[in-house]
This record gives sequence, C-alpha cells and structure tokens, in this order.
Amino acid sequence: MAQSVSNVSPSSSLFRLVGYGLLVLALFDFIHILIPLRLMNPMWEFQTTGALVERVPVPLLGLMLVFYGETSSRKRWESNLLKFLSWASLLIGLLFFLLIPLVAVNTSRINNQINYQTSNQVSQQMTQLQQLENQVSKSTAKDINEVATRLNQGQPLDIKDPQEVKSRVLSEITKAKKIIQPQTEAALADRRFALLKSSAKWLLGALVSGVLFIYVWANTRWARRGSRRSKRLSTANTHFSQ
Repeated sequence: MAQSVSNVSPSSSLFRLVGYGLLVLALFDFIHILIPLRLMNPMWEFQTTGALVERVPVPLLGLMLVFYGETSSRKRWESNLLKFLSWASLLIGLLFFLLIPLVAVNTSRINNQINYQTSNQVSQQMTQLQQLENQVSKSTAKDINEVATRLNQGQPLDIKDPQEVKSRVLSEITKAKKIIQPQTEAALADRRFALLKSSAKWLLGALVSGVLFIYVWANTRWARRGSRRSKRLSTANTHFSQ
C-alpha cells in the first residue's frame, strides 16, 4: 500500500490558497496606488512611497503562506510560479532599498516647498495689512463713517469720535502684523515635524521591507530549483509506493 511521504498538514492547501489570494489583492492595491503616475512630483512620490511601505505586510504574509511547506503536496503548475515569486521577492526588496534615497530627496524638496510657500504667504499677508494701514491712516472722518455704515448693513452709525475709531483700527492692524510671524513659524514647525516624522517612518519601513523581501528570496532557494527537486521527489515517491 502506498504511503505519503509528506509531513505537511492537510490545511497547507488552504494556507497556500489564502496566500495566493493575498498576493493578488496586494497587486490590485499597488496598481491602484501607482496609477496615475506623477513622476517628478515630490509630494506624489513621497506619499506613494509611504502607501507602498504601509501595505507591505499583506504581500509578505501572502508569500509566507504560499511558500509554506516548500515542495510538499504541490501542483505541477506551481513550480514556475514559485520560482517567479522567489525572484520577484529579490526584485521587490531591491526596489524598496532604492526608495530610501528617494524618500530622503523628496523630504528635502518638500521642505523647501513648504518654506517657499510659507514665506510667500507671510509676505502677502504683511503687504495686505500694510495697504490697509495706509488706507486707514489717510482716511477722513467721512470715510470712517461710510465704512462703518457698510459694515452695519447700510444703517448709519453715530460715531462721535472718528479719530478714536481710526486709532483702534490702526492698533488692531499693528497687533495683527506682530502675531503673523510667530503664528506662521509655529505652523511651519508643525508641518516640518509631521514631514520628518513621516519621512523617518517610511525610511525605516522601506529598509525593513527590503531586508524582509530579500530574506524571503534567500530562504526560497528550493523554489528556484524546484523543478529538478520535484522530479527527484516524484521518482522517490514512485519507488516508495512500489
């Protein structure tokens, strides 16, 4: 009577099926992330890299389940597929290593963009306040009454001392000019911190991902020579069953 030489649990086929399913889902997810391509756009490249790194656990788990049990209880069509997945693990690992300098470069580019945008924003706000200050300084009592009337939805206001109103408006403008810079610097610091935090997370994530994928490749040498081993096992099983 023929006996099985496989030590793999009968549930191995279920593990492998789930693994193949996870790899297909990961492929769909990666395609969705990459399309449409916006190469040379630092923000898109930065966010796309982060999205790829954060989705690494799914394909890694899929590979682990697919390679479970090595050559035991394999279908004939799996031999070439396993070989492809093994080499693909190496390629993906190297690509994640290449993402590390890309993240670093894009972090610097995005930081420069943030500085430029912030500088322009402060300059525009200061210019607007300066223009408003000049207008108020040159305004007459009649001008102030007209502005107050417009602000009161067309209802005239009895302003006894327009000069006092002018002084208050100028005082508020001066206060606004003084707080623009500190507020902008605080907001800029928050954006820089968020950028650096994401950058550090994705740099380390890309490094760990690259190591893990190459580790998968290194430990699936049996899959790359699977066809020859499968033939030997098949011959051994035939002799054993006889």
